[in-house]
Amino acid sequence: MAKGNNMSVIVAGLLLAILMASMDNTIVATAMSTIVGELGGVDKYVWVTSAYLVAEMAGMPIFGKLSDMYGRKRFFVFGIIVFMIGSALCGTADSIIQLSIYRAIQGIGGGALVPIAFTIMFDVVPPEKRGKLGGLFGAVFGLSSIFGPLLGAYITDYINWPWIFYINLPLGLIAFIMIAFFYKESVEHSKQKIDYLGAFTLVAAIVCLMFALELGGKQYAWDSAMIIGLFAGFAVLLLAFIIAENRAEEPIISFSMFRKRLYATSNAMAMFSGAAFITASIYIPFFIQGVLGGSATNSGLVLLPMMLGSVVTAAGGGGMLTKFTYRSIMIPTLALLVVGIALLTTLGPDSSHFIVTIFMILVGLGIGASFSVLSNAAIHGFSTRQRGSASATLNFLRSLGMTIGITVFGIIQSHSFMNKLTTGFAGSEGGGQLPEGVDLSDPRAILTPASRELIPAPVLDKIKEALSSSIVQTFAWAIIPSVLALIAAFFMSREKLDPAAELGEYSSSH
Repeated sequence: MAKGNNMSVIVAGLLLAILMASMDNTIVATAMSTIVGELGGVDKYVWVTSAYLVAEMAGMPIFGKLSDMYGRKRFFVFGIIVFMIGSALCGTADSIIQLSIYRAIQGIGGGALVPIAFTIMFDVVPPEKRGKLGGLFGAVFGLSSIFGPLLGAYITDYINWPWIFYINLPLGLIAFIMIAFFYKESVEHSKQKIDYLGAFTLVAAIVCLMFALELGGKQYAWDSAMIIGLFAGFAVLLLAFIIAENRAEEPIISFSMFRKRLYATSNAMAMFSGAAFITASIYIPFFIQGVLGGSATNSGLVLLPMMLGSVVTAAGGGGMLTKFTYRSIMIPTLALLVVGIALLTTLGPDSSHFIVTIFMILVGLGIGASFSVLSNAAIHGFSTRQRGSASATLNFLRSLGMTIGITVFGIIQSHSFMNKLTTGFAGSEGGGQLPEGVDLSDPRAILTPASRELIPAPVLDKIKEALSSSIVQTFAWAIIPSVLALIAAFFMSREKLDPAAELGEYSSSH
């Protein structure tokens, strides 16, 4: 480590920044109904989330590459400042369009924070400590999923919704001070030509894909000219991006890096496991509240067992990196993920909360190691000038997997629910009419106690059966990406974090 660096302060600053960025989407999700109720624009509801995700996902590989070329510190500090500016602006928004624009500014900052934080950790932490600290970094992602919704609900109910954004200001300021004043970057970075064409085509492709996924089936039909045009634009721009990257001297995403088996399989596992995990994260609370009639209306509380499981294996997996190969850690944990999601397909209206909790813990144990182990595996063996790009690409593909998973499995659940509901009411004799004021075009309508009281018991039973069947069918489809992640683990090369082998490079750069 460079003289003057205080590792504990730097790591604390990095963890705080990761917590702030990863918690942002979950803390906002809880407050969105209140925000829309106050600002209006329910038809533009989806833009608030989309704007952040588009900016964050597009920014990850770009900032990762820039940090390799010009240094980590300047772009990490830039990310904190932009994130804080975006947060301050979000709190002042007086329309949903303004809020969406300000969320995009936040997303630009978030796109720099997460991937560069992991890279700085890898740069400043001695090789023998990287495993344990990598586990701690991974555990932060699990904790953010617990505390985000709880904090969002509390602030919205007892303070005021702008404070879900203003809370980032003191957190960001502390992280800024810790990194700006205590992190002395000593690694030499060579300046190279910036791949402007690659950056433009990547951002444009992500914008087309995200808006196609977010608007399809909602504002526009899937077979409408708008959605088909967006998907076509994505395909053309993606092809242009691939061509540009193959010709660029210093590409944003270097496809040559994927020739390394450990790197390619780590990225595949991150994308597939992310898609499976996000499905469980969304539809387990949906099942508990909609089918079992659980009183917990906060997703953070409902998901607590799963998130605690993920924290255990995130920390445990990171701690075992110097003793076991990446492959030998990922295979058993991803096998748990497959088993956990497969068990979710056995749920029904008569299932107990205890059984659901056990299944949730298994899913959490199955996904946790991917947050810490894969982040280390993706960077393994690359030189300092490639680590930022390697880390950013992994986080980008994980986010892409989650985004596509939300959309694809959302379509499956929605279509299955309406089909089951239609079939159930078609075969009923009396009592099969919904009362006025209950709209099941959004099945979450039955989650509220007020709606349930309006629905006759026989009708409510049929709705719960249809909802249960549709969610279980969605879990069955989610087995596919979890199995693909497990298969990718078997193709990993047999490498592990070797402090002795990396000590020479660490010493020469510090």
